[in-house]
Amino acid sequence: MKRIAIFASGTGSNAEKILAYFKDSADIKIALIVSNKPDAGVLQIANRHKVPTLVIEREAFFKGDGYVPQLEAHQIDWIILAGFLWKIPTTLLKGWEKRIINIHPALLPKYGGKGMYGNAVHTAVIQAGETSSGITIHFVDEHYDHGAIIFQATCSVFPTDTPEALATRIHALEHKHFPRVIEQVITT
Repeated sequence: MKRIAIFASGTGSNAEKILAYFKDSADIKIALIVSNKPDAGVLQIANRHKVPTLVIEREAFFKGDGYVPQLEAHQIDWIILAGFLWKIPTTLLKGWEKRIINIHPALLPKYGGKGMYGNAVHTAVIQAGETSSGITIHFVDEHYDHGAIIFQATCSVFPTDTPEALATRIHALEHKHFPRVIEQVITT
């Protein structure tokens, strides 16, 4: 059984889909939800699903031990970033090399990097006149939105789109594909 920690900063819609997908899995267990925001909605989702939580603090994450002892105590095999907005420190990259997966709401390598999340991404895509956008699931390395691409899915961008309208289609792609791709990567 592989044990996953989900890192999330926000409402937790992707985390909730992942929790539901693996609820009865014999191969994968969501063992911990980690957030950098003590009031993040993902923590309430974790409580509903009876999954332990860990709220992390910036200084300890980046200049301390990166919470490696806590992750090891939960026997974490894989880290999944589901809307987690902090860059991953070297201590975690070394401890979970090629075992940290992120999802990004655009077709990388375009529209990635620091500050490119949420509506900022969708606004940039629309302003550039793109006719398609989508999601990228990738391994995490030392750069924002840069690691090896595992999977991409696309959707149309319409001339009348607002960032919110495009976000709705992007969320649908995330919810449809992220849990399945996680399963494929971990179990193969």
